[in-house]
Amino acid sequence: MAGIYIHIPFCKKLCFYCDFYHIISSDDNSVFVDTLLKEALLRQDYLGTEAVSTIYFGGGTPSVFSIKELGKILDGINKIFRVEENCEITVELNPDDVNSIYLDGLKKLNIKRISLGIQSWRDSDLKMLNRRHNSVQAAMALKETFNAGFENVTIDLIYGIPGMSVQEWASNLDFTFSFDIKHLSAYHLTFEPGTVFGKMLEKGLISEIEEEESASLFNTLIEKSESAGFIHYEISNFGKPGYFSVHNSNYWKQVNYLGLGPSAHSFNGYSRQWNISDVKGYIKSVNNGKSFFEKEELDIKARFNEYIITSLRTMWGIDLEYIEKTFEKEGYDYVVNLAGKFRDYGLMKQDKKTLVLTNQGKMISDNIISEFMMPGDV
Repeated sequence: MAGIYIHIPFCKKLCFYCDFYHIISSDDNSVFVDTLLKEALLRQDYLGTEAVSTIYFGGGTPSVFSIKELGKILDGINKIFRVEENCEITVELNPDDVNSIYLDGLKKLNIKRISLGIQSWRDSDLKMLNRRHNSVQAAMALKETFNAGFENVTIDLIYGIPGMSVQEWASNLDFTFSFDIKHLSAYHLTFEPGTVFGKMLEKGLISEIEEEESASLFNTLIEKSESAGFIHYEISNFGKPGYFSVHNSNYWKQVNYLGLGPSAHSFNGYSRQWNISDVKGYIKSVNNGKSFFEKEELDIKARFNEYIITSLRTMWGIDLEYIEKTFEKEGYDYVVNLAGKFRDYGLMKQDKKTLVLTNQGKMISDNIISEFMMPGDV
């Protein structure tokens, strides 16, 4: 079982908060698509003999690509790799790209899962974020997606937007759950260096919200989602039973995956690779036989830290039996001893052979995870 992530770096408009590699889209994507498939051919041995169980089109904005272009990519992937019959194929869509014809095309490509980048139902938020769509377009896109016969639908929301109160965030969530979505990804707004928001923060033109308000927003998210029948299975992800993102869950469970396209990352358990973040450089390098990625071999310490970072964000938490088997007694003792103080403070709980964060612990998950990082060899 393995996954393939395909990074489509093109956007029609740059969002002020986004720090994923992206550029303004061009009209002709044929050279990019051909290069992407050439990379897939060059790296067909990366996953070994494992069958591909998930394919994820992310970005950027994958919906700037035509059905023909997406179809060509999927045809190529199916010829190069052994793709499982019930492979979960996800495509991220921007609401204003959605129409019945496009959705019917996705259906014919056997797309299983739709991810809509709604971000907020409030037009003032969408304007601040520099999104292309408005709330009316978002609602229409969601309804059309259901009408096209897609059942496995997830939406993205952002909270912690300056000017958004706890009550307004609660209303955002209430409206979200009035639709029959199966999954929600909700992310706290961050002001990343190099983004428009990051530069505005440096100049004092915008401010981050206070920690106490962040905590209230997060608690509201948990309470509203659980009341609506969603399971909080990862810090930022909530799903109805049977509708967790298989692709993203595999990331957190350290299943091997191959990333295709500029800036895409790959992981095979013992090494991590990442492609250059430059479309022109990527195309030139792939087609001229030059190196287009960097690689890091993961020693035992890095593999331990990698496991902690991914597992502790989830409802499955740290598997102590896995820790003892993989990192031996030293690793096991290190985790159990360190977890003691977090259990005492109500930030972690132990269930049989598993350590997981409590809701209180989830609010400071980054701090807790950083304390578990192994400073030396296991």
